[in-house]
Amino acid sequence: MNSKLPRWIYYKQIFSSKFQAGCLKAKIEDNWHNGYEVGPLVEIKKLKSNRYVVRYTYDEKI
Repeated sequence: MNSKLPRWIYYKQIFSSKFQAGCLKAKIEDNWHNGYEVGPLVEIKKLKSNRYVVRYTYDEKI
């Protein structure tokens, strides 16, 4: 079996609250809501500094 790790794309901005990161996550997801393409998998990750970053991937197998 060929189990590759997904290739994540990190958004360049770091957010001080999970709410701010969640707003960007919703915006990224909404761009594909009515489109023909399969949208990306979007996640919010908490950093050690208690700030948040948004990342997404187009890889189909996670």
